[in-house]
Amino acid sequence: MWRHIASNFLTFFIVALFLLVGAVGWGIKQYSAPGPLAQAICFQVDRGTNMSRVADKLLDQGVISSEFIFETGADYSEKSGLLKAGSFLVPAAASMEEVVDIVTRGGQNTCGTEVVYRVGINRMQVQVRELDPATNRFVEIVNYDPAEEETPAEYTEVRGASDTRYRVSLAEGVTSWQIINELSAIDILVADVQETPAEGSLAPDSYDITPDMRVSAIVEQMTSRQANILAEAWANRADDLPLASPEEAMILASIVEKETGVPEERRQVASVFVNRLNQGMRLQTDPTVIYGITQGQGILGRGLRQSELRGETPWNTYVIEGLPPTPIANPGRASIEAALNPDSTDYIFFVADGTGGHAFAQTLDEHNRNVARWREIEAERAADN
Repeated sequence: MWRHIASNFLTFFIVALFLLVGAVGWGIKQYSAPGPLAQAICFQVDRGTNMSRVADKLLDQGVISSEFIFETGADYSEKSGLLKAGSFLVPAAASMEEVVDIVTRGGQNTCGTEVVYRVGINRMQVQVRELDPATNRFVEIVNYDPAEEETPAEYTEVRGASDTRYRVSLAEGVTSWQIINELSAIDILVADVQETPAEGSLAPDSYDITPDMRVSAIVEQMTSRQANILAEAWANRADDLPLASPEEAMILASIVEKETGVPEERRQVASVFVNRLNQGMRLQTDPTVIYGITQGQGILGRGLRQSELRGETPWNTYVIEGLPPTPIANPGRASIEAALNPDSTDYIFFVADGTGGHAFAQTLDEHNRNVARWREIEAERAADN
């Protein structure tokens, strides 16, 4: 009997331990994951307050999703007693880990005017925003393309002001050449990077910058962040993936990034490519052909020609077997995680469905019907124009 009781207790202990480890792992992931804040706010920390009251206020303002995880993370990192009074700029989607750092690091993080350099797939835009005292949120003052427009007076006025903060925001799917090219063109930065970093090695995210900051210092942050994201995703990857290394995972993630228009489809798109790799099929994805033509230096700006689809480059997955030799862009965290934890499907085909997403198929006949429907949509749109 005692042996039976001991066995049951041991079983209960093991299950409880696994549940505890799982809960801790989930909490750690939530602590470092992007937060729910839709747009930047100016967050006030009153003199004499504590981390518990700050957590309550952050939850009320939609900055964090859990007071418990926020306070636990602050305690674990030994920052609970390091609160600084003042006004702090909290960027959109800031993780709880980032918010803890913002409200505890030395130096005043005064809210005022914010300049955001948005590096997109096609171009960079400069956005000047000011805090609206009535709503405690930032409103856009001017938004312009520095490559095509003259510098507006609104930007000139705030550049160099003591209360102006600067940030660079990188779109998911930009190439390393695009990032270095655009960062080097920002007038407050020191362009000191001569060689383009390896494709896929830079994390597309939001980064605080300061006047006279070296581009190389920003690149170091991007490289470190991407390496950490990949290492975490690789450690938590699904079983039996046709990927031999984290480097191959990054290549697949970059393809998923470039092929996905609707965020919710990332894991479905990843499943198509995983299924193709498992079946020994060629990936046959247009973005790899485009990368073989441009080498990531700008956009193609036109449709692919049949000769280009048949052209032999190391990246043309209509010609080569398996994965290309390098990533074709810098994928974001979501695409990296999708590549390493795809949906379980039997899909091996997909084509645009006219909504920005895709129609997926298991058989060639079904896929051909989807393609025919897409051609009809294209013809209808052409007739309307």
